[in-house]
Amino acid sequence: MTRTNIPDRIELRRGLDVPLAGAPKAELDETAEVGPVAVQPLEAPGVKPRLLVKVGESVLRGSPVVYDKTCPELKFCSPSSGTVRGVELGPRRALLRILIEPDGRDRALALEPMSERSLEHAKAEQIIERLSSTGMWALLRERPFSKIPNPSVRPKAVFVNAMNTAPFQADAAVVAQAYPEEFRAGLWALRRLTDGPVFVCVPDRAVGVFPCPDDPAFHVVRFAGPHPAGNTSVHIHHLAPIRPGEVVWTARAVDLPLIGAVLIRGEYPAKRIVALGGPGVREDAARHYRIRLGSPIAGLTQGRLGAGDFRIIAGDALSGTAISADAYLPMTCSSVTVLFEDRERHLLAWANPFTRGFSWSRTFLSAWRAPRPEAMGTNRHGAVRAMIVTGLYDRFLPMNIRLDFLIRAVLAQDWEEAIALGLLELDPEDVALAAYACPSKLDLVGIVRDGLARLAAEGV
Repeated sequence: MTRTNIPDRIELRRGLDVPLAGAPKAELDETAEVGPVAVQPLEAPGVKPRLLVKVGESVLRGSPVVYDKTCPELKFCSPSSGTVRGVELGPRRALLRILIEPDGRDRALALEPMSERSLEHAKAEQIIERLSSTGMWALLRERPFSKIPNPSVRPKAVFVNAMNTAPFQADAAVVAQAYPEEFRAGLWALRRLTDGPVFVCVPDRAVGVFPCPDDPAFHVVRFAGPHPAGNTSVHIHHLAPIRPGEVVWTARAVDLPLIGAVLIRGEYPAKRIVALGGPGVREDAARHYRIRLGSPIAGLTQGRLGAGDFRIIAGDALSGTAISADAYLPMTCSSVTVLFEDRERHLLAWANPFTRGFSWSRTFLSAWRAPRPEAMGTNRHGAVRAMIVTGLYDRFLPMNIRLDFLIRAVLAQDWEEAIALGLLELDPEDVALAAYACPSKLDLVGIVRDGLARLAAEGV
């Protein structure tokens, strides 16, 4: 694709904006630091961690504590200076996390800082070495399969996702305005990793918000439309589809300040910006917070939730992962969503006319009024049923993919058919909206995730 035929704006119509209550405000606040911090290497896909420190050992912020046995150059570092408090193991003695007790001084391991001008001409090997040695390489993804990129491969393009159409992700504009220099440095780093274009995909009305360098390799493309217009797979599908033998790399705009910080600041970043939202969050507390990497979730949620039972989700409400209240913030997590644990049984079940609540299919009487934010919970309002091919799923995916038939092929383990129907173009988050509307209550996200994992294991 040449520069002349790259569109400046793409409008999509298929999809749905779920009116979930509790949207985080575009305001930034600080959080108190509570307890130890954690390094959790297994959150990065495909990593086989090997410990580099012992309990009782002192570390600096940025000191490597774990490396990947399959790629020894990839290391994971301590987000705070202090003492290694403990090592937690999971099933089959898998290394779950390393706990570090901060010493309050927050001393950082010194790295050689790079100026923005030097980044413009830096070699890809320099960028890769710095990002790998600090663990920031694990923030990038290679498509297909959304795995950690192979540094020996040169991608045909890099996609930067600066959109947040899912409920709720961190607002990339808030992050970019809080760290403009680091954001630009992160973009320059990605520019050096490819000979092709760098697509910066932004919301329709966000032109000029992101400090994008003046370089012909960068292409700012506006996307308009309902969710999943903000998904990276949709951007790739409409701008640079992946052909056999090709790969593209992707990054989230909210992660660019972390990448830029290790390059131009010469030290491992201490904090990141996380959005806290959802019906379970107090209205005055739903906003963006600056929080230390690896902090306990309690440091973010304590005193900010309403009354009742909640489910805490690392990520957005559609495709995030449920975590416990005593968990630690994953390094790749930029949003925390809190939903009500809805166990209520409704009179007349589906036959109830429901004058309150949201229904995309206009099943409820409430669907005939203007949509408004709803305090939705975790109740699925039904049990798993047999799948019926109706074409329903295609209404929620603005890509040239027959999703009903693709899901059926994956369930039948017909991998040749699944690939032909476009499985390699998808990421599990792309079918989350269809799963939300699925009348059969199927775990479409899990089905696609398992299918991609099976193909990756077979070396497709």
